[in-house]
Amino acid sequence: MKICCLVKEVPDAAVQKRINPETKRLDRSGEKNLNPFDTHAIEAAMQLKEGGDVEVDEIVAVTMGPDSAVRALHKAVALGADRSLHLTDGALEGSDVAATGYALAKLLESESPDLVLLGQQSDDGECYTIGAVVADHLKMPSLTQVIKMDAAGGKLTLERQAEYGYDTVEVELPAVISVGDAINEPRYPSLKAIMGAKKKPLDTKSTADVGIEADRVGEGGSRTAVLEINPPPAKESGEIIEDEDTNETVEKIVAWLDERKLI
Repeated sequence: MKICCLVKEVPDAAVQKRINPETKRLDRSGEKNLNPFDTHAIEAAMQLKEGGDVEVDEIVAVTMGPDSAVRALHKAVALGADRSLHLTDGALEGSDVAATGYALAKLLESESPDLVLLGQQSDDGECYTIGAVVADHLKMPSLTQVIKMDAAGGKLTLERQAEYGYDTVEVELPAVISVGDAINEPRYPSLKAIMGAKKKPLDTKSTADVGIEADRVGEGGSRTAVLEINPPPAKESGEIIEDEDTNETVEKIVAWLDERKLI
């Protein structure tokens, strides 16, 4: 079995997120890191490999992004991936989720994976939908919010979080699975793994290398566009009640709650 783990480079959690008013896209300057939700996908792949129920030949970390995204791939390899694949091309800049999903699907086609794993969301865009878009292009079954996964006989038995409980679903491979952060606790990479990550095979691809049509990616190939950005309305200052007379204070609080039908 070959497992491909989709990973993404995102702004570090300590970096304040802001929108570039000119491009109307997220400002990605500053420190970047591997999307923390994707570390759960890598750990899920490692547990399948180490579990012994299925034979996993290799785990491939896959990303689309600028040159700096190589660092996210190195971290993915340090966490257990055997090699990495980097799709990078100026033509991809400005791609929305539809264009990104198409491009990643074309890249994955060159790998013919038996299983594609990814985190349920990215720490920046948080759109939750990239797995479904990729699966649609690959014509594979897709499942989201997976918190438990067992493999046997070319099938996966999955437990996923639903709105009112949990679903248990059986899926035939190949498939695209988005895992939730409740599925596992990602391991910490060893110093040896971190030092050796840069020596693991890393293959860089352009849009032409994997047959991506230029008019289906980038801003021109995107199906959505941000037309306007408005800051959230300013919050009104709260009412401060001084506790000079306890009984009077209590009466004021009760009246305030009653006026808003909170009691």
